[in-house]
Amino acid sequence: MKGPLFFLSCAAAVCTARAELPPEVQRVLTGHGISADNVSILVQDVAAAEPILDHLADVPRNPASVMKVVTTWTALEVLGPAYTWPTEVYFLGTFDGKELDGDLGLKGYGNPYLVLEEFWKLLRALRRAGLEDVSGDFVLDDTYFEVIEDDPGAFDGQPYRSYNVVPNALLVNFKAIQFQFRPDPAAGRVNIATDPILSNLNIRNSLKLGDGPCAGYQAGISFNHADAEALDRVVFAGEFSRRCRGYSMGRTVLQHDTYAFGLFQSLWREVGGKLGGKLRSEIIPSGARPALVWQSPPLAEIIRSINKNSNNVMTRQLLYTLAAVQHGSPGTREKGVQAVREFLASRGLNINSLTLTNGAGLARDERVSARLLGGILHSAQHSVYAPEFIASLSLGGMDGTTRGRFDDNSGNGRMHVKTGRIDHVSALAGYVHAANGKNYVVAIMLNARDAHLGPGRELEAAVTRWVQNLS
Repeated sequence: MKGPLFFLSCAAAVCTARAELPPEVQRVLTGHGISADNVSILVQDVAAAEPILDHLADVPRNPASVMKVVTTWTALEVLGPAYTWPTEVYFLGTFDGKELDGDLGLKGYGNPYLVLEEFWKLLRALRRAGLEDVSGDFVLDDTYFEVIEDDPGAFDGQPYRSYNVVPNALLVNFKAIQFQFRPDPAAGRVNIATDPILSNLNIRNSLKLGDGPCAGYQAGISFNHADAEALDRVVFAGEFSRRCRGYSMGRTVLQHDTYAFGLFQSLWREVGGKLGGKLRSEIIPSGARPALVWQSPPLAEIIRSINKNSNNVMTRQLLYTLAAVQHGSPGTREKGVQAVREFLASRGLNINSLTLTNGAGLARDERVSARLLGGILHSAQHSVYAPEFIASLSLGGMDGTTRGRFDDNSGNGRMHVKTGRIDHVSALAGYVHAANGKNYVVAIMLNARDAHLGPGRELEAAVTRWVQNLS
């Protein structure tokens, strides 16, 4: 297939190639009234030194969640696929094989995947070690990270959504809770259940049972916190229809330390343990030795969860981990950004287009060029860790964020890609297998009004289909 024509465009001291786009790609832009100036596209054979399609590839654009490619590849190369995060448990007192006369300490090192099941297994391990009664306090140490972040709702005004949770060295279950609502017509009320159950969360149920249709925003349920500081008292109001079979709502509650404490109390009782004291947040004494070290799944598994499902919180944990490992504890956002930039530069990549804030793409000011994304993907393809990285990406049309996206089956199983979308931004980057038997690096970014409402996906489908049909 004949490749597109190229010419150079120079503006604002930046000279970049502008391609004559394939007709099927141009038709999408024309149909939506979008200027080609709002698009960057790079397509390159993984075995070649130069791209076959280079359209404004040097222009820095917002990549949305495609930025996770930058952070996860850096982490894979710097930390290695077998890297794990420890969570240390300390017996700060005298232990006789059953009772701990003192405090139980927990120190975190940024595990991005200390979810409910993992936390439960950790406590089960303590019970297997013989621990049953703790006379003292529950002591938490999260000082491995120093987190000074903006209001969690700064991005979109949704501070209690789980994707907006700020990092913490002792992040437990993403600080999230699932509320389940079911009508109880016999009692004339709405029942609320939670998963997990937190002993220190107070729920005020002011919901009314209505007769209308089961419809509307959040099924008519409003959620708020009665205490914006402690986040330990939630209020539900509104009218929930008796016609609804049920409704589920996920939100974040409590602070990092109080969430971990509340979950510990509930699960510790569940496994037969007792705690006599209260919560304390302080540094574990330097001379103390852990009684138990709980390890996370390896990084190769973690980045699959991140890239396939576009997990923002885990990505941000990864950035802080890079910070602490490369530049010493406490890990900070600034150190993490520095670590990423240093690594990319060490691989000979031009990082002038990169503006990194949280590494997850959940930001209005993050920027990267298609050229840099292409360079990262090209380098990753030739890395000894290429299988682990490629396997972390969504398998086109089959899992993760692209599941069901390619209705004509054109992309099913023939692509490994990361997608990104926020208001007025749509992006895709990864690897596409073509009819000619070759694999191509593809990076596409569209920054235009309403790009996220459909035009972006149409553009990405047109480009990837064009690549797949190369012969």
